[in-house]
Amino acid sequence: MKILVINAGSSSLKYQLIDMADESVIAKGNAERIGIENSVLKHTPFGKDKVEIQVEMKDHTDAIQLVMDALTHPEYGVIKDMSEIGAVGHRVVHGGEDFSASVIISDEVMKAIEKNIELAPLHNPANILGINACKKVMPNTPMVAVFDTAFHQTMPREAFLYAIPYDDYKKYGIRRYGFHGTSHKYVAHKAADLMGRPITELKIITCHLGNGSSITAVKYGKSIDTSMGFTPLEGLPMGTRSGNIDPAIISFLMEKEGLSLEEVNQYLNKESGVLGISGISSDFRDLEAAAEEDNVRARIALDVFTYHVKKYIGAYAAAMGGVDCIVFTAGIGENNGIVRAQILKDMEYLGIFFDPEKNKVRGQEIDISAPGAKVRTLVIPTNEELAIARETLKLVK
Repeated sequence: MKILVINAGSSSLKYQLIDMADESVIAKGNAERIGIENSVLKHTPFGKDKVEIQVEMKDHTDAIQLVMDALTHPEYGVIKDMSEIGAVGHRVVHGGEDFSASVIISDEVMKAIEKNIELAPLHNPANILGINACKKVMPNTPMVAVFDTAFHQTMPREAFLYAIPYDDYKKYGIRRYGFHGTSHKYVAHKAADLMGRPITELKIITCHLGNGSSITAVKYGKSIDTSMGFTPLEGLPMGTRSGNIDPAIISFLMEKEGLSLEEVNQYLNKESGVLGISGISSDFRDLEAAAEEDNVRARIALDVFTYHVKKYIGAYAAAMGGVDCIVFTAGIGENNGIVRAQILKDMEYLGIFFDPEKNKVRGQEIDISAPGAKVRTLVIPTNEELAIARETLKLVK
């Protein structure tokens, strides 16, 4: 079966067509600037050159139709007609407490996704646009929603509840939800495969480190705690997000700087993190280059980030009563050996020992543990699209 994976943003739509017979990507691309001037589809069929198609896309339905035209094109297409697509898997950011697993999309499911817009106002509306566009263009093709939050619905109450009046949790759903769940689940299961042990026997800490970063404690195959919370702002300091801060700082800043609620949200989400500390960049490659040239603030930004990752690893080892494996994934986790080394430094007390030579790897699946290490340290490239395709196949079969 061939499965189309869709990740819709407000003005973009990323896609991959995957042949589940061997899990190979036969085409991928991105529709950019939807509803904006100079919209373009960048389409890459497997084994062929990328094609750029400049054409107006006034909405997501236009974008999906253009994707279908590209996939079936006589010159750069990869299928004869749309009937070869057996199902569509959609990334949906927020399922709230309604979904603890992926689901086949129905009218009831759509209502629940719409209900959760208030929890993810920037993401869920775009995901809904993508689903509705596919339903218009492919009305008879089964569709599946795969939620970023679903994997974390196994967290116990003591992990997901905030210490606010309980009635407000019940009324407004104010609790820890966590994000990047599809990635955390994928690399945790991959780690168990690489270790040759059932995931139901393992305590794994997965570190999804990129411009947005989160860490998850996966105990016996289930998420029991994760660093992101009610929104993706909580947890680690990230590229531009502050991560955990004293909540009183918000009202203090609003008073001192005369900031509105919208401006303080912008401040914490777009102007903080390692960008705010360094004053240089949210890109860790830029920070490392600056730190090598003795830029003090760049070095401080790197130190703050790696310190907090280290602290979460220690906390989650305590929460699970031990740890068998640490996994690094996503842009920084997969590609930045310097950051990994700084995180793992002085963690021998947990049984973590890594090989400095193996740790120089970039973007490859590898065990960087040193001989005799009690805790395995793995670098595993994430593949959220494949994870979504697998979930989709499992349901539509």
